Amino acid sequence: MIGKTRFSNRADSLPKNNHKRRIRITPLDTAIMVVLAGMLGYILYKATTGLNYHWNWAVIPQFLLRFDQDTQSWKAGLLMHGLFTTIRLSLWSGLLGVILGTFIGLFRVSPRLFRRQIATTYVGLIRNTPPLVLIFVFYFFVGDQIMTLLRVDEAIYALSPEAKEILSWFFGPMNRFSQFLSALVTLALFEAAYIAEIVRAGIESIEPGQWEAASGTGMSRTKAMTYVILPQAIQRMLPALAGQFISIIKDSAIVSVISIEELTFQAQQLMTTTYRSFEIWTLVLGMYFALTFVCSLLVRKLELSLKRD
Repeated sequence: MIGKTRFSNRADSLPKNNHKRRIRITPLDTAIMVVLAGMLGYILYKATTGLNYHWNWAVIPQFLLRFDQDTQSWKAGLLMHGLFTTIRLSLWSGLLGVILGTFIGLFRVSPRLFRRQIATTYVGLIRNTPPLVLIFVFYFFVGDQIMTLLRVDEAIYALSPEAKEILSWFFGPMNRFSQFLSALVTLALFEAAYIAEIVRAGIESIEPGQWEAASGTGMSRTKAMTYVILPQAIQRMLPALAGQFISIIKDSAIVSVISIEELTFQAQQLMTTTYRSFEIWTLVLGMYFALTFVCSLLVRKLELSLKRD
């Protein structure tokens, strides 16, 4: 009897959801997959036979990886250079956008009217203006005015070759650092407006009782925001912020119009010189998809970990 009781207690303590979840495929799912596969096959068939276009995939690998005869080594092709620039631009603009968007989001929920008006005006202006127009306005203002005023180019020229080589890993070629920095700031200002709304919604989603409990312990509004509200709001905002970072990767293609050598710009340059439009854009589509799909998997993993917590 005692042994049976001990066994039952151990059984109750084991996790109940330790079995694998079986995936059921219904006849409707099978029919949908067959239809989608048929549509994809038809599109591929028409692309190869119906278009008056001679496909030549043999020229594509050199745009990803090429062998340099001078150095006798393999080097990244133009599209890989563009991909690296896209990753750098997305990472830095995402970081700067989160910092700026957090401050604007805090201004949006501030009890002071002046701060709320500044944040509301900024968010409303950015979100209700075409992105392409903002890119041109911000780029030429930042590039022609602020960069010249700060003497960024002179500071870069004064660096040692070793410092330039190290910085090139983080910001790309130093001879185009000023243009890269202008695009970075432009994209960060654009994305900060959307991040600010995520921050505002995350803070406003916290129950009023949390504010009252913090105030009851003698905390000021700043301390309550820092130690009580923000830690809870950040946990709720993380999936949305991660999703916004994926949008930054896609939005980075906009800066190709201001001659930033990211992935889309490099594809345009190759298309005008090789006339391999379908091959190049198909490859670029796959590269963007691979980059954003990996980020989507990481976001999904982050959401699951937050749900378990």
